[in-house]
Amino acid sequence: MIEVNSDSLEWKKGMTVNDVLTAKKYSFPLIIVKIDGNIIEKHDYTKYEINDGAKIEIIHLMSGG
Repeated sequence: MIEVNSDSLEWKKGMTVNDVLTAKKYSFPLIIVKIDGNIIEKHDYTKYEINDGAKIEIIHLMSGG
């Protein structure tokens, strides 16, 4: 199991950040993803593999004026 914003999600071998975003239905373009306290760059979302037991924070950024 992994934890995404304090919710549990079943972990699968080879799971990437992109897989988590899809599973949790996150589609907002301005987000920050932190895994175990480390910020993951957007260009790494499709290749960064998540370990079992990881704690993931997905933060929506606000924009406007």
